[in-house]
Amino acid sequence: MQNALGEIQTIAVFGGTSEIGLAIARRLITPSTRTVVLACRDVDAGARAAADLGRDAGTDPVMEAVTIEVVAFDAADTDSHLQVVAEIADTVGDLDVVVLAFGVLGDQAEFDADPAAAVGAVHVNYTGAVSVGLVVADVLRRQGHGRLVVLSSVAGERVRKANFVYGSSKAGLDGFAQGLGDSLEGSGASVLVVRPGFVHSRMTEGLAAAPFATDPDSVAEVVARGLRQGRRTVWAPGVLRYVFMVLRHLPGAVYRRLPLG
Repeated sequence: MQNALGEIQTIAVFGGTSEIGLAIARRLITPSTRTVVLACRDVDAGARAAADLGRDAGTDPVMEAVTIEVVAFDAADTDSHLQVVAEIADTVGDLDVVVLAFGVLGDQAEFDADPAAAVGAVHVNYTGAVSVGLVVADVLRRQGHGRLVVLSSVAGERVRKANFVYGSSKAGLDGFAQGLGDSLEGSGASVLVVRPGFVHSRMTEGLAAAPFATDPDSVAEVVARGLRQGRRTVWAPGVLRYVFMVLRHLPGAVYRRLPLG
């Protein structure tokens, strides 16, 4: 539970090897933080990510008292989500901030050739997030406090032909997260929807950067500021909010001619 000063004591990152998720965790750690949970499919990679976080203790005294736990979590295995979240809550107590940071970008050409691969990606990006999000929301509602941070994407604001399977899954996730936040109104818990643009990371390695490209640390700073301000939606970088105010309302014939892929 957050202390009397509102400082975060427990953080859980679902998608615990995500560069953005880890950057958010680093940014949110305070002298009051006691536990960070990295929930991930590849527990070996999660252990390496935990070791990287732990090494911060050598240069950052804030990290000295932080325990980092790694737990097995598969976004696609929705039947396991209730048990995974319950075990985390049983282990660390109240959850102050939970970050949903998992997702599959994929390749549209591959999805065109293999619809089953497209279904798998959508299952992780949308169905898996809906499953975890509902389970976590129930925990936060019963606690009477806590923030759920959902990594959406500007790709869902107006879906591009170059990545319409991915974009459509993020559009669904964004709508779900907004509705989930509305459903928590008055409970003491809330949802922060994060809409990053192109983020330089392992996921986007080798891809041509889009305008206003950013990095995980910059996204983390936007998230931390949004949490402090009690925001419900943030854009990373903020200028994209205004860019998509225009793009969202362009006629289809005009939008399709833009060099967006």
